[in-house]
Amino acid sequence: MALSDSDVKKQIKHMMAFIEQEANEKVEEVDAKAEEEFNIEKGRLVAEQRLKIMDYYSRKEKQVELQRKIQSSNMLNQARLRVLREGEEHIRKVLEEARRHLGDITRDELRYRDLLETLILQSLLQMLETELTVCCRPKDKKLIDIDSVAQKYQAKTGQAVQLTLEASLPDTVCGGVELVAKRGRIRVCNTLESRLDMIAQQLLPQIRTALFGRNPNRKFND
Repeated sequence: MALSDSDVKKQIKHMMAFIEQEANEKVEEVDAKAEEEFNIEKGRLVAEQRLKIMDYYSRKEKQVELQRKIQSSNMLNQARLRVLREGEEHIRKVLEEARRHLGDITRDELRYRDLLETLILQSLLQMLETELTVCCRPKDKKLIDIDSVAQKYQAKTGQAVQLTLEASLPDTVCGGVELVAKRGRIRVCNTLESRLDMIAQQLLPQIRTALFGRNPNRKFND
């Protein structure tokens, strides 16, 4: 049975509607898929940028912290050096004051005479030579009994010693003696200045502690 024009038009219209609906569905499907892919890509890009930003600020924070530690360490070191310099300067002034009063020791003649004898004996026992020259200030020559010192040395060591006394130390020396042997090749300086320097080196840790207190960071006192 042949279709009428009306039926053909209806079928064509129905087919067109079906095709249009299918096309719309495909468009919607493509749009949905594109939007999904866009959202996924957008999320990936956002997450990636967020990580980059976090990494950037993390590195900046570490750089700032490192710089802060370096500056803090530099400031601490500078403060320590300043305290050390001020401390050494104060100790120098204390020792300088002590040097200015070294001459006071020689005012008590009897006490100074005994000190000179002790200094000579100490030097002799250190050098253990048989022929020596004892050098002193001109004003101290009358206070030194060479024979008495030689006898005391022999009594201690059982060894005789020949001593020559020379007033060759300048008056700028505060006091004490200097012993020379082997034509000057062996020399022991036992002046009051040298004794103060030696004692100062030995007592420097105690002087620091007395002036500035004990340093908790030092394990040893040398």
